[in-house]
Amino acid sequence: MAVASLSGSQAGGSALWGQIQQQQAQRNADQAEQRARALAASARDAQSVADRAQENARSLKVESNQAQGEASQARRGLAGMSSLGEVQAQLSDLREQISTVLKSESTTTTAASSTPVVNSFGQQTGTLVNVTA
Repeated sequence: MAVASLSGSQAGGSALWGQIQQQQAQRNADQAEQRARALAASARDAQSVADRAQENARSLKVESNQAQGEASQARRGLAGMSSLGEVQAQLSDLREQISTVLKSESTTTTAASSTPVVNSFGQQTGTLVNVTA
């Protein structure tokens, strides 16, 4: 009988050992499942953050392009103003040149018209009038 009871207790111990192993396996599976759910939640959060960052980057790119367009337009306006200033300076110089030429022609015309004309006998006969105009 001692043999039968030893054999029965070994069988009971083996069943108990199997049950402990099964419970440990179940705990391991539960822990792995919890970890997988936590990692999935972290991945969703990270994906959400990445999506917001990507949208923010798109928005910043649009704003950057708009700012670049405004800067280009401002440069073109500045270049136009500079060109206009140069044209105005050139026109001013041209006005002065025309004024100088007209003054010199006026003095030559006045000098020429007040110069007396002398005939071949040395007599003063009148003044020379410039009729070319």
